[in-house]
Amino acid sequence: MAREVAWRLSGYTAAEVLFLDAEVIYPFLLLLSYGIIFAVHSVIASQGQEDVEKPSVTGPGGKPLPVTRIKVEKSAARNTVVREFSRLSHLFFKAGTTAVILTFVANALHIIHQCARARWENIQRYCNDELLVYITGGIFYWGYIGFSLISQNDKPNAVHFSIWCIGLVFELIILATFLVAFNDKLDKLQSVDSHSKLQFNAHQIPSDTALLSSFVIRVCFLLGMVVVYGSLRGHFPSFWPTWKSQKKEEPIAMTSDETTPLLNGLATGLENGNGHTNGHANGNGAVARSTRRRMSEARRVNGTAKGSRQKQAEFAFYRPEKLPHRSWWEYLRGYHVFFPYLWPAKKVKLQMLVLLCFVLVILQRAVNVLVPIQLGVLVKALTEAAKLGADAMPWKQLFIFLGLKLMQGPSAILGSLRSILWIPVTQHSYVSLQTAAFEHVHSLSLDFHLGKRTGELLSALNKGGSVNQFLEQTTFQVAPMLMDLFIAIGFFWVEFGPLYALWATIITFSYLVLTIRMASTRADQRRDMVNADREEEAVKNDSITAYETVKYFNAEAFEFKRYHHAIKAFQNAEARVTFGMNLMNMWQTVVFISGMLIVMAIAAYEVVLGRRTVAEFVMIMTYLNQLQGPLNFFGSFYRTVQQAMISGERLLELFKIQPNMVDRPGVPPLRGCQGHIRWNHVDFDYANSPALTDLTFECRPGTTTAFVGESGGGKSTIFRLMFRYYNCKSGTIEIDGHDVKDLTIDSVRRAIGVVPQETILFNDTIMYNLKYANPECSDEEIYEACRAASIHERIMSFADGYQTRVGDRGMRLSGGEKQRVAIARTILKKPRIIMLDEATSALDSETEQQIQHKLFKNKELGEGKTLLIIAHRLSTITHAEQILVLHRGKIVERGTHDELLNKHGRYHSMWEKQAKAEMAAKAANMAKEKAERAMREARLAAKDSGDDHSDDGGDSMASSCHIPTAPTTPAHELPGLNMIVH
Repeated sequence: MAREVAWRLSGYTAAEVLFLDAEVIYPFLLLLSYGIIFAVHSVIASQGQEDVEKPSVTGPGGKPLPVTRIKVEKSAARNTVVREFSRLSHLFFKAGTTAVILTFVANALHIIHQCARARWENIQRYCNDELLVYITGGIFYWGYIGFSLISQNDKPNAVHFSIWCIGLVFELIILATFLVAFNDKLDKLQSVDSHSKLQFNAHQIPSDTALLSSFVIRVCFLLGMVVVYGSLRGHFPSFWPTWKSQKKEEPIAMTSDETTPLLNGLATGLENGNGHTNGHANGNGAVARSTRRRMSEARRVNGTAKGSRQKQAEFAFYRPEKLPHRSWWEYLRGYHVFFPYLWPAKKVKLQMLVLLCFVLVILQRAVNVLVPIQLGVLVKALTEAAKLGADAMPWKQLFIFLGLKLMQGPSAILGSLRSILWIPVTQHSYVSLQTAAFEHVHSLSLDFHLGKRTGELLSALNKGGSVNQFLEQTTFQVAPMLMDLFIAIGFFWVEFGPLYALWATIITFSYLVLTIRMASTRADQRRDMVNADREEEAVKNDSITAYETVKYFNAEAFEFKRYHHAIKAFQNAEARVTFGMNLMNMWQTVVFISGMLIVMAIAAYEVVLGRRTVAEFVMIMTYLNQLQGPLNFFGSFYRTVQQAMISGERLLELFKIQPNMVDRPGVPPLRGCQGHIRWNHVDFDYANSPALTDLTFECRPGTTTAFVGESGGGKSTIFRLMFRYYNCKSGTIEIDGHDVKDLTIDSVRRAIGVVPQETILFNDTIMYNLKYANPECSDEEIYEACRAASIHERIMSFADGYQTRVGDRGMRLSGGEKQRVAIARTILKKPRIIMLDEATSALDSETEQQIQHKLFKNKELGEGKTLLIIAHRLSTITHAEQILVLHRGKIVERGTHDELLNKHGRYHSMWEKQAKAEMAAKAANMAKEKAERAMREARLAAKDSGDDHSDDGGDSMASSCHIPTAPTTPAHELPGLNMIVH
C-alpha cells in the first residue's frame, strides 16, 4: 500500500504501521463483518427450519413453495423448552455494550479538549486521520449495536457474539501494538523523530495514557461479554447464574392446499383430503368444512402426504395480520417460485437482450465514477486557463464532461437504451406469470371455487404486474444502487483517504438503516391499506354482480353506504401510510444533510490548510451529491418494493393453494367410453357428516337412471362424485369397468355431459356459447341441436338471431331459455354419459313435454347414451329404466315407475302428493277459464238487452257469474295443494 510505504519511509516502526492500519481497518471490517454474519445467520436459520419442516406444497410448474407461518394464540402454540437469557444476563450485555460506547465517547471528548488547547496547525499532533477514523467509526458502530439491544430489545444472538469476538481480536491487536510503540517511544523521549505522527513527549504522555486506559477497558468488557455469552449458550463451562427455561411459542407451519384460503390467514375453506395432493397422493379422505377460529389437527390420508396442523376459520380471501416468514431471507426466498415464469429460458434472443442490459448497467456505473473525476479535471483546467487567457480554453475536457453527462442517469442515453431493450423481456415475464396464475386458478378444484370471493380473486390475479415490477427494479435499480454505494466508498478511500470513506459509509449505512427500520415498522400499515383496497374491490364487485338482488330489496341506499364505508376505510389506511412516508422522508433528509455538512466542513478545513485544492473540494461535493441519488432512490424504492412484495404475497399465496383433484402419476385416459357405470359401496362425507352411505347401483349403456328424494338427500353429491369434483371416501366408482381414480380426470369429464339446474353463459353471442361445447361443429349441427331443445325458433325471433349477446352470465335470457341453450350445448358435445340436474325445471309444462318427446322418446339426446337424471317432478322420469329413491344419503327404494308405485313406499307417497297437487291446480285452472268465459258471455248479454231490460240483464249477469265447483276432491283433502298454498 502506498500509505504504508510512505509511513515506513517517514521512520515508522512495524508496530506503529500495524497500529495505524488496525485503527483504519477496525470500523470498516466490523461493519462489513456485521453485514455478512447477519445475512449468513438469517440464511442458516431459515435452512435449519426447513430441515424440520420440508415444504410439501408446489406451485405451478412443480416448484416447491415455502411453508407459511402465522401468528397463533398461546393456547394453540406448540410449547418447547428453549434456553433463554435471564433478565440479569440480558442487562449485563446492554451495560457492557454501553460501556464500550462510553470509552469511545471519552476518547473523543479528550481529543476535543486537547485540540481546543492547541493551535489549528498543531491539531494533527493530537488527532491524526487514523485516530479520527478509529474513534468516529467506533462510536457509530457500537452505538448502532447498543441501540439495537436497548431500544429494540433485541436478545443477543450468534451475530452479536461473532461481532464481540471480532471486536475483541482487533482491540487486542490495537492494544498490543500501541503498548509496543508506547514502550519504544518512552525510551526515546528526548529523541523523537520530528516527522513521526506519534509525537511522544512529556506533554503527550497523559493523552496516550488516557488512550491506553480506554483500550484496556474496552478489551475487558468485550472479553466479559464473550465469556458470559459463551457460558450461557454452552460454548464454555458455565459459571454464570443458571439460565432459565421458558416455554417458547413456535410458529405453526401451514400447508396451502385448498383447505387454506387464498392468503392463508384467519380464513380457511373446505378441507378435502380426497384428492391426490401434488400428484403423489392416494385419493382417500373427507371434505371438511372449516370451523371459525379453531385450531384442529387435519390429517390427510393422501399417500405420501403427511398430516399437517391447520388453523381453520371462515372461508374467504381475507389477508391475515401475519408475519409470513421468520427472517428477511425466508421472506424473499418465497418469491423464487416466480423465477421460472420470469426468466426466458427457451428464448435465446431475449437472453441476449438481458445480457446486453447488464453490460449497459456496468457502463452506467463506470460513467458515474468518471463524471466527478472529469469535473475535477475540468475545474483544474479552467483555473489554469484563467491565468493564460482565452486561448487556453479546455475544450477537450469540457466536451468529455458533457459527453459523460449525456450518458449518466436513468433518462440519459445508456439508461434509455437499456429500458428500450428490456421491453420485450418484461412483456414476456408478464405474459408468462399472468398466464400461469390464470391456468392455476382453473386447475383448482370445486372446494376453492365454492368459497371464493370473485373480487378478491381477481385482485390477486392482477398482481402479476407487481411481481414483474419487483424483478425489474431489483435487477436494474437495487443492484446498481448497491454497486454505486460501494464504488463511492472505495472512490473516497482511494482519492481522499479513509476519513472521507468512513463518513461516506456512515451516511450510507445510517440512511439505509433508518429507511429499513421506519419502513419495516409501517409494513403492517401498508398491508392494512392493501387489504382495505381489496375489500373495496370486493364490495364493489359483489354489489354490481348482485344488481338484481339489490333492486328486489330496494337496498341501493344500503349498498351506497357500504361502499362509502369501504372507501373511507381505504382512505384512512392510506392516510396513515402517507403520513409515515412523509415522516421518513424528513428524517432521511436530516440524516443525509447532516452527514454532508460534516464532510463539507472537513474538506473546507483541509482546503484552508492547503491540504486540498478547490478542484478536489468540488469533486468531493459532486460525488456526495451523486451519492444522494441512489440513497434517495433507495428510500422510494424500498417503499415501492414493500408495496410490490405485499401485493405479490397475494399471488404467491394463490400459487400455494393446491388442487385436491389431480391425476395419479401415469394413469391412462378413458378410451372408447361405452357409458357403463357401476357404484360399489360408495361412502362420502362432508365435514364428518355422512353425505352418501353404502351406495351401490349400476347403469347399463343406453339406459336412463333417475334420482329422486328430498333436498339434501345426496342427489347433487352423486353428480359431483361422478364428474370427479371429489373422490369417494370408500368404495369405487367405475366407468366401463375402470375405477375413475385410475383414469385421467380430463378424459372422464370429456365422456360426461352435464345440464345444470342453474346455467351460466358467457357474456358473448348465443352462437359462441353453443360452439363452446364443440368448436368444430357446423352451423347446421347447431341448428339441429337447438331444434331438439325447442329453442331454435325462439332464437330466430331475436333481432340478431344466433349473434344475439346474452349478457353477463346469460342474464338477458329467461331461465327456460338458458336451460334449453344448455341442453342444445350438451347435445353438441356428444358425450356418452349425460347428467341432467333438473334440466327442465324452469320450463312450462307444454315446452317440457315437447323436449321430453324429442329428447327421450325420439332418442335425439339419449340414443345409445347413459342418462342420469335428478328430478323433483316425477312425471318427467316415468320413462326411466331405473329410479333410485334417496333418503339421507342412502338408497331406500329402486325400480321402474310402475314397480315403485306398486310398492306403496316413499316413491308412491311422493307420486300421490304431486298427482293430487297437479289435479288441484288443473281444476283451479279449469274453473278460472270457465269463470272468465261466463264473464264474457254476461257482458255480451247485457249489451244486447238494452237499457229497458237492465233488471233482467242484472239477474242474468248474476246468474252467469256463478262459478260452478269443479267435481274434484275437496281442497282440505288434497295435501299436495295445501302444501303449495302454504
